Amino acid sequence: MNGMNRPHSEQLPLWDVPDWVRMVGVFDLETTGIDVTADRIVTAHVGLLDASGGVIRARDWLADPGVEIPQGASAIHGISTEHARTNGRPAAAVVAEVVTAVSALLDAGIPVVAYNAPFDFSLLKYESVRYGITPIENPSPVIDPLVVDKAYDRWRKGKRTLEVVAAHYAVRLESAHEASADAVAAGRVAQALAERFAPWLPETVHELHTRQIGWARAQAESLTEYFIRIGRIDPDERLDGRWPIR
Repeated sequence: MNGMNRPHSEQLPLWDVPDWVRMVGVFDLETTGIDVTADRIVTAHVGLLDASGGVIRARDWLADPGVEIPQGASAIHGISTEHARTNGRPAAAVVAEVVTAVSALLDAGIPVVAYNAPFDFSLLKYESVRYGITPIENPSPVIDPLVVDKAYDRWRKGKRTLEVVAAHYAVRLESAHEASADAVAAGRVAQALAERFAPWLPETVHELHTRQIGWARAQAESLTEYFIRIGRIDPDERLDGRWPIR
């Protein structure tokens, strides 16, 4: 029996849950857009959750990105250009502190959960380079609930946004597209995935990290084929499957 066929209602004994769920870091950015090489950080959250998903430690940042925040982005996360300029701290300082906070978790061997990790980690990398800050080049261990969910429940229909996936795993997500709410919800979804699919998960979080590299590549190839088939992209185009940084 594999993870994709396992009844969702089946409960696992506590000892089957992998050790890494006892403490996970969480990381999320809200930005000026979706271009990881050109867009900027507006808000950020880095935190730490215990085994029950309770918040042990949390820190939030509001940056003045130094550029106009498009109305479309403001409509999503609620931060206007005026608000960021008035209340935000200099972007370079925020980026440096976020890098330090995420690095501290990784250096301690604590897995960092980021939903659609290549977006957040890639954008943080390019922001670091922009301000002359040493970037996080190869973050590990990282857990991406989007990749893990697709790997173990591939054929489930419907969207895979954080809001939808959180609801599927009975994780409350309030104030979606707020960095702190999204980060915490993603961490709790990762813990829910660990409980549900424990018998099929790799033995260590580092092996899980490595598996996600292959899963993400395969998922991008599959989605590429689908998009070509429906005419969304040209036959010679390919989605970038690099993970956790593009």
